[in-house]
Amino acid sequence: MGLLRNPITQNLAVLSSILLLLLHLCHVANCKPNTAVKIVQCNSGAYTSGDPFTVSLAHVLAELESVAPTRLGYDFHNISPYPNAFAYGHAACNQTLTISDCSACLAAAKTALIAACDGRIGARSVLYDCTVRYEQYPFDD
Repeated sequence: MGLLRNPITQNLAVLSSILLLLLHLCHVANCKPNTAVKIVQCNSGAYTSGDPFTVSLAHVLAELESVAPTRLGYDFHNISPYPNAFAYGHAACNQTLTISDCSACLAAAKTALIAACDGRIGARSVLYDCTVRYEQYPFDD
């Protein structure tokens, strides 16, 4: 006779499993994004404040920050709509984050990227729970 043949034991096993699952889900739902910076890399090429790339970059970074958290899988590639100086971008978040936590992480990644790579034609900011990258050329991450 097996241990799980007793209806009380079966019910306890099921309830224990459900409780563990609920505790895990509560933990995931309450986790805050880890916005510690792993690495920031800057392209050696530079642009000046009057360069049309400035407008393209501002568009790409704003769109990465606002759209990526709303996309399935928190993964978004974009390109600026301005043909004078294209900018290409990519942003992604850990899929266990909430939408607001993904947004917060991307804001932190963008801040780290701009602080370290202001005036550069390309940069990448990798945090523990998200990443942001832009370049003056097409790329595939």
